Amino acid sequence: MKPQRRSPRTDLPPLLEFSNIDVWQGTKKALNSLAVTVGEGEHVAILGPNGAGKSTFIKTVTRELYPDANVPGLVYRVHGQDVWDVFSLRSTIGIVSNDLQYTFTREIIGREVVLSGFFSSIGLFNQTVTPAMDRKADLILAFLEIEHLADRAMTTLSSGESRRLLIGRALVHNPKTLILDEPTNSLDLHALHAFRQTLRKVARSGTGIILVTHHVHDIIPEISRVILMDEGRFIRDGKKDAVLTSREIGRLFRVPVTVHEEAGWYYLTGY
Repeated sequence: MKPQRRSPRTDLPPLLEFSNIDVWQGTKKALNSLAVTVGEGEHVAILGPNGAGKSTFIKTVTRELYPDANVPGLVYRVHGQDVWDVFSLRSTIGIVSNDLQYTFTREIIGREVVLSGFFSSIGLFNQTVTPAMDRKADLILAFLEIEHLADRAMTTLSSGESRRLLIGRALVHNPKTLILDEPTNSLDLHALHAFRQTLRKVARSGTGIILVTHHVHDIIPEISRVILMDEGRFIRDGKKDAVLTSREIGRLFRVPVTVHEEAGWYYLTGY
């Protein structure tokens, strides 16, 4: 697969326009006056500790959760639209999450995982796979360099292999943006390296990346903007080199750290 390289479009509505977003989960306010604008094709990392509200933010983007409609000044737009059919929305924004991987841990072969993206299903049942879908699956498997996983069952794969197939599943509709929720949890060093290379390839193809993580080392060089999140708020938003500093990261995670940069990658020591 050789996708057309897409540059960020300045003539299109932003991917996300959020302002005064409050989301309640029971009696707890999980998102508190959240505001952010993310452009089409932009590569952004959202970094924060466990419990910061990162997964709630993703579910608000995908409309699994909704903000409090009674908050004055509420803005809740995706691709410039206030109202979305959820299935249409999920075809334009690809999602890769640990919850999705858990759901797919069953006797489904890799090729079926990718093809299931056309139907928003877990595997294939009575769906009719067209020749065009088959060709697209072949292109995606080749693009991600995972053809060798096509006939392997998900139950036999490592976490890293499974996640690369789920990226393939997310790419079948040529989404403008790919959202990844804590994508490197449980990956060993080899799997981490392979996953990073896959993610960099997707980013360079022109698909926007929103990487949600609590690991600084997940942030690939192609990501230029970092947003720090804590206690349901975005507390810092800016260029990567200005945000990923020892002071900012130490304050976010409440530990003394030293941030090091090497060839576009950032690492922490001292904790």
